[in-house]
Amino acid sequence: MQDTIQIRSLERLSEHEISGLSDVLIDCVEGGASVSFMLPMTRSKAEAFWRGASAGIARGERVVLAAEDSEGAIVGTVQVILGQPENQPHRGDLAKMLVHRRARRQGIGEALLVAAERSALEAGKTLLVLDTASADAERLYARQGWQRCGVIPDYALWPDGGFCPTTIFFKFLRP
Repeated sequence: MQDTIQIRSLERLSEHEISGLSDVLIDCVEGGASVSFMLPMTRSKAEAFWRGASAGIARGERVVLAAEDSEGAIVGTVQVILGQPENQPHRGDLAKMLVHRRARRQGIGEALLVAAERSALEAGKTLLVLDTASADAERLYARQGWQRCGVIPDYALWPDGGFCPTTIFFKFLRP
């Protein structure tokens, strides 16, 4: 990873942070990532998503982490969804692991993943789950000790509308 990348937890999303996070989300969706959004990926859709995420942070339902370059630009993000049903207080969901295409293959995804796991453990979570439609992400998760459960065909849609399979992973967290 570049020495200039910093990972930080975002407590309240400023307009600057919403803009930077939106840039990353738009880039990933336009690059074909299946992360809940369809093309065309508008700035208004992205900003509305991040405003909702900000409300979730305020309610203690999620953690949002950002990777910033040396100029303070957000180049990646990940979330830990903490708010779970009452019979799953030990579990969190890893969500929206996104790295801008211009910043990939620099260790940012790994740094975000390590920070997300640490944040989840600090929040009292001992099990994380995730789903992904990315072969690159699958390799990262496997290298970091995540266990692959299997693939669900036609789980979601690619941004252009075709069906995509999704792979489910889990990881037990240890202090």
